[in-house]
Amino acid sequence: MKRNSDAYLPYRAVHAQRLHDARQRKKNKKKLEKFEYAKLREYVVNKLNQNCSPDQIAGRLKDQPPPGLNGTTVSHESIYQYIYNGEGRFEYLYPHLRTKRSKRQRRFDRKKHNKINIPERISIHLRPAEINEKSRVGDWETDSMIFSKQKNTLSVQYERKTMLCRLRKLKNKEAGETEQAIAQSVESLPNELWQSITRDNGLENAKHLNTLNTFNVQSYFCDAYASWQKGGIENLNKLIRQYLPRKTDMSKISHDEIYAIQEQLNNRPRKSLNYLTPNEVIAKYI
Repeated sequence: MKRNSDAYLPYRAVHAQRLHDARQRKKNKKKLEKFEYAKLREYVVNKLNQNCSPDQIAGRLKDQPPPGLNGTTVSHESIYQYIYNGEGRFEYLYPHLRTKRSKRQRRFDRKKHNKINIPERISIHLRPAEINEKSRVGDWETDSMIFSKQKNTLSVQYERKTMLCRLRKLKNKEAGETEQAIAQSVESLPNELWQSITRDNGLENAKHLNTLNTFNVQSYFCDAYASWQKGGIENLNKLIRQYLPRKTDMSKISHDEIYAIQEQLNNRPRKSLNYLTPNEVIAKYI
């Protein structure tokens, strides 16, 4: 009763309730709403406006802390809470999420992802230094792009140093289909230009040993929910969406059209390549 009483007045229930409610509001205030985390909030909102996902933002804060934040981190769940339930809902941030949902799905409505047992999975943290440093050609990233209400997918491969890409339209996202597409990408270039592949933990990558046994190309796997660890291909996917939005009916897109998109991307000058194109750079190694 003492903590809910005025120092000079007797205990009053209404006054006590107000004090209790004020304490609860302060207690329940989300991290990104607190005054002492203003710089962190500014950083997160800025990254959201650049279409980075909460998972990517949280991951970068943890593994590659930006200067000025003194190592302060925030979880991806806290970022979602800020967007949908906190002050962030007044900042109209949800259109920058991939789903663009104005309301967040309830937990029990979200798809459950069963744990996938990938045989002989090697962590990205065991990847050789030359891959991380992009000091050689032949280290690739791979991903699968999905489209609304259809089984057709796009298998995407991206070479980290030259920014070269390979695109293959698939009937579905199954592991066999995916590995066959990767095999076609490998065969499109000399063997020495395929040293490694970095993957996520999706079911489509469960047969990665096929590529290892056939082409001697080792695969490394990102941490769970850490798509930013293969950021090159994530950025490439955004470029591909300019040609193939999520609602594209892939059954009407031919393999020749996919190839044309691939070569348009490979013939784009890139600032990080001193305005050479990926095709011009890879030609030096063939």
